[in-house]
Amino acid sequence: MSYKQIKWLILIIPTLTIGIWEYVRHEFLLPYISMEMGNWLAPLIVFLVSVLFLNQLFRLIEHNQAALNEAKAVQTAMMERERIARELHDGIAQSLFLLNAQIDRIDKLQQAAEPTDESLRQLKENVHRTNTYVRQAIANLRYPADPVSIPWMQSIQSLIDELQRESELEITMNWRIEESCLSAKEKVELLASTREALLNIHKHAEARHVRIESNELGNGGWEVTIADDGKGFDTGRRFDQNRYGIRMMEDRAKMMNWSFHIERVQQQTVVLIRKEKKG
Repeated sequence: MSYKQIKWLILIIPTLTIGIWEYVRHEFLLPYISMEMGNWLAPLIVFLVSVLFLNQLFRLIEHNQAALNEAKAVQTAMMERERIARELHDGIAQSLFLLNAQIDRIDKLQQAAEPTDESLRQLKENVHRTNTYVRQAIANLRYPADPVSIPWMQSIQSLIDELQRESELEITMNWRIEESCLSAKEKVELLASTREALLNIHKHAEARHVRIESNELGNGGWEVTIADDGKGFDTGRRFDQNRYGIRMMEDRAKMMNWSFHIERVQQQTVVLIRKEKKG
């Protein structure tokens, strides 16, 4: 129901109620109810009808306002992502690109004279790796899940297809969460966490197979599992050596009041993100 319809109903219902009451009183109840009693009953009836019907309309207004606020919050987040991505691109990414080009030139000049020094080779690899990470961060910021223009499952599938094109990972997915079960904010954050988990597997795990599963738990709850057959890592030191992605996933889960777990189970690293049931 639109705001215009709700507004007119709020205006019409009390007026219509008092009109119907006065007509019924004068046509049918006048012999049984005195004028003074009728005057007392009129505001009481309007009040009861207002409580019965207008409360429902007010709930609709509150629901629409909450949806509007959520949409505005998502739009604000998208604009902030774009601003940060632009700053990264105009600053760090371009500087890294120029630095990488300079190292390549030095490397070529040195190779013409003598074999490449090991320290220079490592420096080149580190700059190239940092440049790749920054560009991936820019892509993540500029192209997050768009719950309005891009269907949710299409966003998930596009992420998987892109990663399979860039790596030798074999990714299988069994997704059972209906799109209607996720709010716009949940779609954005869950896709970001899934992307981060897959990128961590691609960068560090040396895995060949990845399995993504999701299930609804009822009463608004759900869980997502991402498992890989990679080499794993020491869960007690998971923030060392570029493991910031895991901390980012934990922070997202905490912000959304989800639970987050990562563990080794039967030679697999398993990431579990869960939204608990309501009630």
